Amino acid sequence: MEQRNNVTEFVLLGLTQSLQGQKILFAVFLLIYVVTMAGNLLVVVTVVLSPALGAPMYFFLGHLSFMDVAYSNTAAPNLLIDLLHGKKTISFQACMTQLFLEHFFGGAEISLLVAMAYDHYVAFCKPLHYLTIMNQRMCFLLLLLAWLGGFVHAVPHIVFVYNLPFCGPNIIDHFICDMYPLLKLACMDTYVIGLTVLANDGAICVAIFTILLVSYGVLLHSLKSRSQEGRRKALSTCGSHIAVVVLFFVPCIVLFVRPPATLSTDKYLAVFYTVITPMLNPVIYTLRNAEMKSAMKKLWTRK
Repeated sequence: MEQRNNVTEFVLLGLTQSLQGQKILFAVFLLIYVVTMAGNLLVVVTVVLSPALGAPMYFFLGHLSFMDVAYSNTAAPNLLIDLLHGKKTISFQACMTQLFLEHFFGGAEISLLVAMAYDHYVAFCKPLHYLTIMNQRMCFLLLLLAWLGGFVHAVPHIVFVYNLPFCGPNIIDHFICDMYPLLKLACMDTYVIGLTVLANDGAICVAIFTILLVSYGVLLHSLKSRSQEGRRKALSTCGSHIAVVVLFFVPCIVLFVRPPATLSTDKYLAVFYTVITPMLNPVIYTLRNAEMKSAMKKLWTRK
């Protein structure tokens, strides 16, 4: 790919220009980052080391937590560092790397949520065939497709942006490198590229979000014939997954399902799905899952 610009770095304005506000945000985001790393790594280690958590659901949950660790590290460390410095800069190459990784891990996580929804559908609607359908080969295939989905989603972003001419302005009103702020800086008409972002990000988010909600609606409707205990367990499992889906997709839809443009509120919405959601995922799953809590207790009380 040929790079055609004279910009070697970008200046990130961050979340606030107030020095006092930056100190407060640093303390808040540092706490969130520590909780995110500790919570998700705890889930990963528990799933790997606990024989009782050998079901496909926990296989996917462990990889979801791993993706959350990776996804959070694409934005949170730089955000924390920038909050301690007056001038926040990022090199062109680092900006491109961050852009690719955030969409790679974000796309992979979206694809994995679809795989988890399929696992729940088979578990509750075809319980007698569950172990046959969701065998080890199928689980690894779905995981591979999730990573492949993330890669296919991320590549167009980096291809389009890397070849844009950046002729002068290099100030981004954001705390990360993202598509719309970068398109705004290019010294050419980026309307068509903006439409591809709308199709790649916005349309896909809406389509997958709708499919997931419909699938869970069908699944919950099928529970009418189950026992009260069966319905309770299913509602607990599906409720936690639906909560994660809503937390992840709604901010993305608000950001990308609209005409290509940058708004002052975009960076605050981005905080939610890049920083907050990865912290909430392990909390939602562990607090609503008795088997996970029991496995953690047994694992960490071993002598």
